[in-house]
Parts: sequence; structure tokens; C-alpha cells
Amino acid sequence: MAAGLSAAALPRLAQAQGASQPALTPGPPGRPGRHRVDEPAAVEVNARPLPSFDIRDRARVRFGALEYRSGLILTSSFAGFGGLSALRLDPKGERFIAVSDQGTWFTGRIVYRGREMAGLDDVEAAPLLDARGKPITATRGWYDSESLALDGSIAYVGLERVNQVLRYDFAKGFTRARGEVVPLPAAARKLPINKGLEALVFVPKGLPLEGTLIALSERGLDAGGNLIAFLVGGKTPGQFSVRRTENYDISDAVLLPSGDLLILERKFSWLGGAGIRIRRLALSDIAPGAVVDGPAIFNADLGNEIDNMEGIDAHVTDEGETVLTMVSDDNFSLIQRNLLLQFTLVE
Repeated sequence: MAAGLSAAALPRLAQAQGASQPALTPGPPGRPGRHRVDEPAAVEVNARPLPSFDIRDRARVRFGALEYRSGLILTSSFAGFGGLSALRLDPKGERFIAVSDQGTWFTGRIVYRGREMAGLDDVEAAPLLDARGKPITATRGWYDSESLALDGSIAYVGLERVNQVLRYDFAKGFTRARGEVVPLPAAARKLPINKGLEALVFVPKGLPLEGTLIALSERGLDAGGNLIAFLVGGKTPGQFSVRRTENYDISDAVLLPSGDLLILERKFSWLGGAGIRIRRLALSDIAPGAVVDGPAIFNADLGNEIDNMEGIDAHVTDEGETVLTMVSDDNFSLIQRNLLLQFTLVE
């Protein structure tokens, strides 16, 4: 995976934050159990194909602005495999890096058969390390790693339970690199413990908000009941909101080459069941104090092959197709699944 990350120069944000870091502080009680990974380990992952996405109509392939390509159900005998909360792919959509909510990196390669995913190979697990070189789980509460953003060789990981972001320089050992705490606005520390920082996106050069890390909360609500988000670094740091509708919460986000921001959202109720959707936001609308909104381009429910969908990324094929990849978090539960799904975005 290291070869798939560009060696771009560090942005001003990363340079500034590398100078002085706050000390680690304990989070609320709770820690990962037997699913914790303390040392790097090779992982064998089994993959069963999902030939269709719609349970009610197996021949259907079009879902809003998305067209189903393929899917996999992922399982492993490795106790630490699961809880996948975010992933990022290389430009070809092959090599991946992901984080689990137990403070673990997963790296590897998606194997394709034609345009369809067939399995995973070269999978490795490794603990996220803190500034001391110890697994972040050594600090109480520091394990709920839910979000991931890349800027060249720099990776940012969000920890929801303590509402902190760690910065890793992959040029210094890839997944063996040590994390440094990223200074965040004071308001970020006030987000709900289990509904806090859930999605991270770094804006590259050439786009509005270039050099900014966008951090979105799952269900931190402002006075208007909208979802709180932050612009960290860049030229216009500050706070903005994403309009909350139909009780959806944010689970991840990805920036398209066009400059549009896709946000993956989910909802659950015992009466209404589970649902996911993707909304498309214009990056140019985002600014401190703004309340942004955009159309839903994809909706799915339990009549489709979904689970607790937590991660989304995008890549462009050699044929020019934009492919969205989504991953689910099984919460290490026997009644949930680790799903890897791919769709073509039909513009």
C-alpha cells in the first residue's frame, strides 16, 4: 500500500501541527476486548460473492445514480478482523488501507475478476500507535477509530469516543508510524461521546478549501438540529453544519474529482428498520457558519444487501468510470456482516 500513496509535500496544515502536540488524555471507561490487535499480523480473509444487491429483485442493477457492480461478504478466523469503519483506496481501486473501531489498521489488495471483486489478498493487521510508539488502546478510551483521510503520505484518523484526530506520516514506517494529536476547535471536544467525529476528508490543491481537513460528526447537533462539522487548517478554518433530514446520521464521506462531497448516511429504528443513503454536496457551498444541503443520489434499506455501512471511497477506472466502494462494520456481532460493495456512479 505504501507504493500507492503519493509522496506529495506536506501541506501547511501538517507542518504546523507537527510542531507541538497536546499530551494524550484518558477517555471515558471502556476498552476493546479480544478483538484488539497488539502486533502486526498477516490475516487470511475469506470472501463470498454477492451477485445482486436487491433482495426483492435480483435482476435490478440501478439504484438512484448508482449501478451495482459487485459485492463480497468478508469473514476471517482472525479474532481482530471486523469492525471496519473507514477505508481508502489507491487510484486504481486495488490497494486499500482501512481502520477498524478497535484501533487497528488493515491493509491489503482487492482481487478482481474482470470488473467484479473476487476477494482480498496480502491482508495485514497492525495496531494504531500513539506518539510513544505504543498501541493507542494503551490509553483508556483511545480505540474507537472511525474515520480516515489521506493527504499524500499523511494519514488522519478520527477517534470518535474521545473526539480526537491523530496524524500519521506513512513515510516514517507506514502503519508502524506514530500518531500525533491534531489540534481541533474546542467545540469538537464537546461532541457526544458515541456520536462525535465520524468522517474525515482532506481537500487537495486545486479545489475550494484546499489544504483543509473536513471533520464531520455523526450526530453532534447545533441549535437548529443540524449536524456539526469543522474546517481544520486551511485558509478559512471554522465550524459549519450539514442539514439533518429524515433522522439520518453521517457515517463517512468522500471527495470526488469534480469537487463534490459525497456523504454516506445511515439510520436505524426498531419500527422503521435500517436505511442508508448518499447525499451530494457542493464543496463550494461549504464555509464557516454555512448550513449545507444536497440531493440524495442513492437510498437503500433492508430489502437490499446492506448492513452497518460505515466507510466509502471513490476511484476512477481506466475507462473513466467513477466507482464507489462501501464497507460495513459488523460490530464483531454474529448477526451482522462485513460487506464490501462497489457501484458505478452514473453522472
